[in-house]
Amino acid sequence: MKIAIPKNGELINQHFGKSENFEIITIENNKIVESKAISTAELKHNHKGLSDLLFNEEVSLVITGGIGKGALDGLKEKHFEVIRGASGKIDDIVNLYLNGSLKDKEVVCNHHGEHNHNNLL
Repeated sequence: MKIAIPKNGELINQHFGKSENFEIITIENNKIVESKAISTAELKHNHKGLSDLLFNEEVSLVITGGIGKGALDGLKEKHFEVIRGASGKIDDIVNLYLNGSLKDKEVVCNHHGEHNHNNLL
């Protein structure tokens, strides 16, 4: 299985649609066997482009912090499993997923007004 996580350095990016890079992590037998970064800078706020890219990378799960409805709908159309509301270091998030502790917080961002993602921590 492959997991995609929007990244900001070592941390998960809290703005899925603004992410310039994603970490693609390959899991086999509940262990990380490969991890690579891919650039998505040209796909900012291009929901279809992002979902197509992740689909072509053979991703099945997307773990994210904040995500808007348009991006979430684009991922769901491609039948991705999505875990929302994650925060912190990517390595820690993957370990939480592998041990069954990471749960979807079912948050969707509304980018038509003031907001922050502090409630995701």
